[in-house]
Amino acid sequence: MTAPSRIHYAVQDQIAEILLDSPPVNALDEPMIDALLAALRRAAKDDSVRAVILASAVPGRFCAGLKLDALDVPPERSYALVNKLYSELCDAQYHLGKPSIAAVGGTARGGGMTLAVSCDMIVAADTATFGYPEIDVGLIPGIHYTHLPRVVGRHRAFDLLFTGRTFGAQEAMQLGLVSRVTPRSDVMAEARALAGALCQKSPTIMRMGRMAFMRANDTDYRRGVATAVENFGNVFATADAREGIAAFVQKRKPYWQD
Repeated sequence: MTAPSRIHYAVQDQIAEILLDSPPVNALDEPMIDALLAALRRAAKDDSVRAVILASAVPGRFCAGLKLDALDVPPERSYALVNKLYSELCDAQYHLGKPSIAAVGGTARGGGMTLAVSCDMIVAADTATFGYPEIDVGLIPGIHYTHLPRVVGRHRAFDLLFTGRTFGAQEAMQLGLVSRVTPRSDVMAEARALAGALCQKSPTIMRMGRMAFMRANDTDYRRGVATAVENFGNVFATADAREGIAAFVQKRKPYWQD
């Protein structure tokens, strides 16, 4: 029997909506990442689509990041998984050819932050929360070492990345991480209204302008993504990373060997 899809794709009013639907927290594994990449590539090829919204079908959750038991695999498999989440997702968004909006209606953590910031804009519910908890399980949010300092500055980025603390939508807005904050019940309506406004622009100029924007703001970002994959692989190979993942899965405090 074929497993039900955990990514829903629909087009209405020239807007492609890609919904994450893997309760309870939309944790990512390889099949789910593959399905997400396929949905983005489908939207890129569809000339009737003029904007894309990435959101969640799970109330109160956007994405909790990588499913840690999916990382309980040989290092080469974990490397391939993170390469898809970092490099292939970056390429899919880079070549999308139309604007993308993340509608974050709930918690976004780790790899969920990667999904959100891969989009061109983020609309967040006022109840949404964000965080980079990888450090607490012996991993690193490597791609955000490249992205976050450019957005919020080096010292504030270090605070967020190395404490692993949770922060809310208003702080994310003040930091420049999200584009708009709206009441929770309105987050999809706001994202659709924003996407609808973008759909009114010339699709040719939008495509050309977006590519020019991507190139102007690339500044070696895509090279940094490749480095992030390598850094993650190096960290994942350590005993402390394996201990952190095991402790999380077993719901216990990690014992760091150092």
